[in-house]
Amino acid sequence: MFGHVSLLGLLIAFTFGSSMSSLLWWMLHPPKPVSLVAAKVRVAVDAIKIILVPTIGTESSERGIELACRLGQEQKATILLVHIVEIPLSLPLGAHLPGHEESAEQILTRGRGIVDTHNLPVETRIERARHAAEKIADIAEKENIELIVLGILPKLGGVENIIGRTTEMLLRKLPCEIILDAKTPEKL
Repeated sequence: MFGHVSLLGLLIAFTFGSSMSSLLWWMLHPPKPVSLVAAKVRVAVDAIKIILVPTIGTESSERGIELACRLGQEQKATILLVHIVEIPLSLPLGAHLPGHEESAEQILTRGRGIVDTHNLPVETRIERARHAAEKIADIAEKENIELIVLGILPKLGGVENIIGRTTEMLLRKLPCEIILDAKTPEKL
């Protein structure tokens, strides 16, 4: 009845048996249940498509760019780097400020280099405004930004003076989530 057994037949039978065993093991060992809160947070983070990172070219700002890249890596989020040139109230918004545009380009080029190492899409912009916080909040609202990452260097002094004017205004005005990457200054 089973007079002839071929090597191919044995190979097919072994493959079928191991596949069925693996399937049965998988069915009997489901993953741990995830809470509803954890699932909602996961979905919210996965929905992030654009991360806005204001940068002024400092080490703290560049750490913020790196953090944004790491946060956006899994969903391949676009990193939107923005440098705001603050124009004094005594000048018109379109006033020529020697050196500011060139400096802004250099800052954004360095930022683009950080993002490029993560192979993420990047957009850069130079914006002009009276107050950086108002412009950042305006961009976030118009572009439906879900997340802003801001690298800051906390100021020395009392607790009420730990963040700067722009960061404080952003925390009050932002229509989205903000992550502050604050590296504490080293004590001398």
